[in-house]
This record gives sequence, structure tokens and C-alpha cells, in this order.
Amino acid sequence: MKKLTMIALMLTMALGVNAQLLYKISGNGLSKPSYVFGTYHIGNIDIVNKVPGVFDALTETDQVYGEVKYDDISNADSAMYMQNAMLLPEGKTLKDYLSADDYARLNKWLFNAMGNDLNANSPMTQQMARMTPLAMVNMLQLLLHAKYGIGRVDPTTSLDKFFQEQAKNNNEPVGGLETVKFQSDLLFQSTPLERQAKLLMCLIDNEEFNVQMLREISNAYKAQDLDAIQKALDMKLNNSCDSSPEEEAAVLYNRNADWIVKMKKIMAEKPTFFAVGAGHLPGEKGLLQLLREEGYTIEGMK
Repeated sequence: MKKLTMIALMLTMALGVNAQLLYKISGNGLSKPSYVFGTYHIGNIDIVNKVPGVFDALTETDQVYGEVKYDDISNADSAMYMQNAMLLPEGKTLKDYLSADDYARLNKWLFNAMGNDLNANSPMTQQMARMTPLAMVNMLQLLLHAKYGIGRVDPTTSLDKFFQEQAKNNNEPVGGLETVKFQSDLLFQSTPLERQAKLLMCLIDNEEFNVQMLREISNAYKAQDLDAIQKALDMKLNNSCDSSPEEEAAVLYNRNADWIVKMKKIMAEKPTFFAVGAGHLPGEKGLLQLLREEGYTIEGMK
């Protein structure tokens, strides 16, 4: 599958017009500029040392906003909610949503990747068997990164968390454009389970395609090339594995439109450093274009 899970993750090549990850937002009544940085949620934080002006932007702003507040993720209640959102209804397992043939192919894939499958009698595999299919897809994409050596992935940290930690170290406020509950429901519960099962098998049955897409996203991100990231996210199989327009809107475009309303108010109160997934920035419905349409001046930092 493509965007449904890739946006939940987020991002050699020639640099294009959008060959930056950091953008200044000014004008439209702002007394001081704000900034927006496109992150790759599982990317290595070393990239910040290769982005011109990022530390100056952090110094010039008075607060950091991410998609969610990482302190909320570590909150016991929020962590429990997110964990439960990643699980199937009580008493159900993936076996209830896959055909016998699909379940066998999934187990074969898992055994080849991990040396274990869902038939193993262990707490880990029993927990895996209870994952929603899209939660399983997220896990399998991490396995693909490791199996094929795609980029330098560190699942223990993230760029999003890094920027929020910088704000905390400077005694500055940290905020989130969404709640943990909203993101958990969106990513793991809002898509019907039958459709999720289909998308899980799309990954299993199209491994070469998914590896190519993951690799192109990783390379584009390292090149700081938003145009190339957009091109990679737009890759299609031209079958039912591709996200529908409604699915793309739910995961990407509707959220962008909602964030713009919040960002306008947030920036008017304090100059702000926003750190959100790079896939939200480019395109006609991306944050950069939406900000321009609201009257702001958008400048890529070089």
C-alpha cells in the first residue's frame, strides 16, 4: 500500500524548487516570522546538522509545535489508549480477518523476516496476532527498512521529539496540532478492518514495490527534496492497493486544512517552530501552498 501508512511514518537526487526542509513563514500581520520543518518520523536526527538555518530558527522562535506533544505520548493514559487502538476487538485475531491462504502467506513472510510467525506460542507473537492490520503494516515497514538497509532508522528517537526536547531545554512551551487519541484513532481504527486486511496483504504481496518506494522516500529526504518525496508518495500500483481519494484526504489533506486554521492562531500569538511530517508540506493541498493562499510569504531556507 502507499500513503495510508507512509504518511503515518514520514521521508543521489537532483535538488528541485522545493529542495529544502525548513521554511520561513512571514507577512500577513506577523510581527516576527515562524518556521515549519518537514520531518521523517523514523529518520536519523543527524539530518538537522545538514539543514541551513535550523538552529537559528529555533533561537528566533518562542515555542515548538509538533503533530502531537511527545510528553502526551509518554503519559500513562495516552500510552494505554494508543496501545489499545493498535489492537483488534477483544477475542479477535488477524486470523479472523484473513483468508486461510492470506494468513499462511503472512506467516511465511514473518518467518522469513523474523525467524518466527504468528503460530509460535510466545507472548510477543500472541500480541502481534492481535494487532490491527495497519498496526502490523507499520511494524513490517520497519522490518523492511532493516532487511534492505534503507536509510539509518532509529525507532528509539525521532526528529519530531528532538525539536520538542530543544524547546524544553530552552524552557519554551511545546504544543501539538493534534491529540494522541486523534492520531491513534486515525491511523489504526478509522479504516474498516476488512480494508485494513486488504492493505496488509498488499504489502506482503508487493514487497519489491514497497521497498522501492521506501528507498526513494529515504533518498529524497536525505537530499532534502520535497518534490522527490511527493513523487515517491504518488507511486501507484494502479489497483485496489492504492489509497482511495477519501483515504488520502483523511490521512493528509483534511489534516492539512485543519492545521492551517490552528497554525494561524498559534503564529499570531508567538513566533513558532512547527515540526511536522515532510509529506504534509508539498503539493497543491500541502501546508506550504495553503499558507501562501492565506497571504503568508514562504521562503525556503538555503
